[in-house]
Amino acid sequence: MYEDHNSTIYDIFLASKELSKVQLDELNETHLHTGKSLADAIIDSGLVEKSKLLEIVAAYLNYEYMPIPPQTIPEQTYRQLRANLARTYGVVPIKVSDTSITLIAKDPFNNAIIDDLTFTLNKDVELAVMDPDAVENLIVQCYGEENTSIDDLLSEISEVNFDEEGGVDDIANMANETPIIRFVNLVLQQAIRDKASDIHFEPFEDQFRIRYRIDGALYEMAPPPKSLATPVISRVKVLANLNIAETRIPQDGRIKMTISGRPVDLRVSTLPTQFGESVVLRVLDKSVVSLDLENLSMTDEIKSNIRRLVKMPNGIFIVTGPTGSGKTTTLYSALREVNTVDIKILTSEDPVEYEIDGIMQVQINHQVGLDFARSLRAFLRQDPDKIMVGEIRDLETAQIAVQASLTGHVVLATLHTNDSPGAVTRLMDMGLEPFLIAASLEGVLGQRLVRKICTSCRTAYEPDQEMIERLGVDPIEIADKQFFFGKGCHECAGSGYRGRQGLFELLLVTDALRDLITAKAPTMVIKQKAIELGMRTLRDDGLRAIFDGATTVDEVLKYT
Repeated sequence: MYEDHNSTIYDIFLASKELSKVQLDELNETHLHTGKSLADAIIDSGLVEKSKLLEIVAAYLNYEYMPIPPQTIPEQTYRQLRANLARTYGVVPIKVSDTSITLIAKDPFNNAIIDDLTFTLNKDVELAVMDPDAVENLIVQCYGEENTSIDDLLSEISEVNFDEEGGVDDIANMANETPIIRFVNLVLQQAIRDKASDIHFEPFEDQFRIRYRIDGALYEMAPPPKSLATPVISRVKVLANLNIAETRIPQDGRIKMTISGRPVDLRVSTLPTQFGESVVLRVLDKSVVSLDLENLSMTDEIKSNIRRLVKMPNGIFIVTGPTGSGKTTTLYSALREVNTVDIKILTSEDPVEYEIDGIMQVQINHQVGLDFARSLRAFLRQDPDKIMVGEIRDLETAQIAVQASLTGHVVLATLHTNDSPGAVTRLMDMGLEPFLIAASLEGVLGQRLVRKICTSCRTAYEPDQEMIERLGVDPIEIADKQFFFGKGCHECAGSGYRGRQGLFELLLVTDALRDLITAKAPTMVIKQKAIELGMRTLRDDGLRAIFDGATTVDEVLKYT
């Protein structure tokens, strides 16, 4: 409840004197550690009833508090607001006059409700506070489940003519046409509902494609008409506050919106192509991503080692893997373990993916010269305990990271390499002295994301000889093991997969490995020694996932 307003809830309760500062700090600790919102942590503690919390929030915001939901809302009242707006903003009208309208809101802190709907409805908008679950029920009760299909909308849109040759004003007008607004909202809602990680809008010479990336694989929507490319892409740019007149250079932006009553962040990137701008939205939905080590499908041994590494007084801990393998999620989860009142944490990110209470996060801005190296140098004057660097890309950043670790800071960073032993060689290739790497590096975690078998259609089977050989395992060792695959069903849209999980390998830098690093040993030698010392490789962890029935042989062979 009230996920994105934890610091405000803290201030409200501090001012209300309902809880002491000590109690609040303890509950804040719970919120930071478990990932549940501060409001939920307060309610779960039993110190404050949910109704009392809502009453305090209403008093602070100076809104009416409604403890009991109305049995029914007259149709002429709730029909004052269109269903798509009610769902988008998470609100229901309960009182209407000629000049004003009162809405109960799932998120009364959301200022956009008043700003946007005052203009849309041409009335003064007042908000009232009610249990968010009750508001959600009323939305369904009044407007039903979202049932407008994209096909229905497309048939409506086909009646509107869009002139692709128009000037900037024409494009802006097209982007603000009601059918276009509804179409873009529906595409985004569908993507969030399907737990997509990315949404691609791609104009080609004779078609306009929209694709979703779900569990690492791309799926295409039924293509909308080519004439929609300009207005739809312009609409996305309007939402992201980008310059719609500028189509010749790449642009980056961010959209914060409420979808199905919950706040979602979308990172927007545009790219000029020969047939128009291609736009990709990265979905950052905190309610889907769990920033908690306990939920990252690691072995207990790796989890306890990561906790030990981030709690050390100094040293560098690197997470490595290809783009989109969940490195940032792992780093955030590790930082959450040490995010307490007595620890100062600074992060330098490009861009900031998830906003976390209690952590100072810095967004890299290349246009003004704020890169990783420059932000890191400034961090050292800010008296931090732990530092996170989005990525070590060059020698300068690597040198400052080493300097920070040698002067009593824990540095967490990501690096693009194929496996964890490769990180050592990569740092040497950048020009870092081997003795400095040996002195500062404490651990490297390699990771991949593989698709999980859909639990609704999971089926056991006997693998053939060729598959066993490709896996590189002894047939005798796996004689009693079971292998599974997903047949494909309604739940997984016929793919056989639903959700993803990580595969991990953790290289711990021991004295024996430090000697090899100082002697500039090749990656293969470092890897062999690490395996001798007990490191389980990505392939070994993949086998564990196969035998647990979590993933398929194909997925493990593809990523390890």
